[in-house]
Amino acid sequence: MSDPRPTAAAQGARQSEESAIKRFFRATEVDTRMLGMLGALFLIWIAFHLLSDGRFLTARNLWNLSVQTSSVAIMSTGMVLIIVTRHIDLSVGSILGFVAMIMGVSQTGFLADMFGSGSAMIWFSALLIGMCLGALIGGLHGAIIAYLGVPAFIVTLGGLLVWRGAAWWVTSGQTVAPMDPTFRLMGGGPYGSIGAFWSWVVAAIACLGIVAMLYQGRRNRTRFGFPQRPVWAEVTLAAVGCGSVLLAVAVANSYAWPKGIVRRYATANGIEVPDGGLFIAHGIAIPVLIAISVGIIMTFITTRTRFGRYVFAMGGNPEAAELAGINTRWVTTRIFILMGVLCAIAGAISTARLNASTNAQGTLDELLVIAAAVIGGTSLGGGVGTIVGAMIGAVVMQSLQSGMVLLGVDAPFQNVVVGIVLVLAVWLDGLYRRRSI
Repeated sequence: MSDPRPTAAAQGARQSEESAIKRFFRATEVDTRMLGMLGALFLIWIAFHLLSDGRFLTARNLWNLSVQTSSVAIMSTGMVLIIVTRHIDLSVGSILGFVAMIMGVSQTGFLADMFGSGSAMIWFSALLIGMCLGALIGGLHGAIIAYLGVPAFIVTLGGLLVWRGAAWWVTSGQTVAPMDPTFRLMGGGPYGSIGAFWSWVVAAIACLGIVAMLYQGRRNRTRFGFPQRPVWAEVTLAAVGCGSVLLAVAVANSYAWPKGIVRRYATANGIEVPDGGLFIAHGIAIPVLIAISVGIIMTFITTRTRFGRYVFAMGGNPEAAELAGINTRWVTTRIFILMGVLCAIAGAISTARLNASTNAQGTLDELLVIAAAVIGGTSLGGGVGTIVGAMIGAVVMQSLQSGMVLLGVDAPFQNVVVGIVLVLAVWLDGLYRRRSI
């Protein structure tokens, strides 16, 4: 009868393998929770690709997925700060809808009369009006929460109802269209993309940025006497980061303009279309570039500024933060102002994509935004959260919706899935925090 216990050699091999994995994570300092989230995302993609007969992991669907994710990803970066400080914002979808309606009315109304149809000032002025209005609404919410002591849940729940009703009241329920042609570029599409050449330029800049960031981090560690990552770990991180960027750009550049638009473009510009057809790549969409820019700026704010340190200090221990001299009320107000501005940017992208302002814009977006932040590692207990994680969480949520659309799942059941994922994410967050203690 054989001994069921593993042999000493097998145990030694297993321990050696485990220690090698642990050494790798320790050397590269990879966030294992973030890595697990990326693994779950890839599993979702593969599952939908197989269930949809190979339609999910195509250049067209992935490009559309990136555009559809942009508005939720932008708002999720602001939701991170709100949840980190132990608040919640249920009004982001309604703020988006109201501000989008105001931007639409502005373009089709007094801005067109003021600057003339087709003026470049129209899109800029409309966006500026939207951002200022979003800041005012966010500031109002933040002031009520911080200075009047009304819980954020109640204030933003009231805002959800008020601003949704206000969006209807502006036009008595009518849809406003069309938008300014330049404004529409923020929504993506063939003309709302930067093309193959400039996409590769952006990729090159991104790769240089990754290498520069790793080099600067190494210099800072040396300067302050912190332990260094091994050189092979730095090279691995640079290779993975640059490889991911180049792969994403390659996918974006492999998605061609539709044939009808190509023919019209060729005719308008005197280009002869060859027998095999003319290939014009979309490249990176402008809303994706906006979302990435917002993510970079928000990451800088949260990790490199005094305001960002105050936010996480308040989330970790509000009483200690106040005793340390932090003006917690003003910081809270500023967080909600920032959230309002981000809602306005997301509303501009949504309006540009639709080429219209409608009363349904932003409906249930608050659930997607909160779920994206929580899935991305933002703790509802406060004090913990990352901008990159929230944006990846937004990709996860939009991937679920996109995949269900490809499978022909009805919209009500899609909401069921989103609700289940949100509850599951909160449960996993609690489980992770208990194990971390």
